[in-house]
Amino acid sequence: MDTIATLQIGEIGIISEESLDVIPLKLLEMGCLPGEEVALLQVAPLKDPLYICVNGSHLAIRKEMAAQIKIIKG
Repeated sequence: MDTIATLQIGEIGIISEESLDVIPLKLLEMGCLPGEEVALLQVAPLKDPLYICVNGSHLAIRKEMAAQIKIIKG
């Protein structure tokens, strides 16, 4: 299954229900919830962190965390 870390810049995915257990509370509070669309906006020069857009919010998350959040490409 794909994860946020496998997205290409500009690509969109939907956060999977399976990811609910691995998403930290801080990200959940910022709108990173299952069923929400996530788009990869930018990648830092050293490939970490990733700059994403979720639920209208722009977030920077570590690649390690992004690799744990499963998505459905759409």
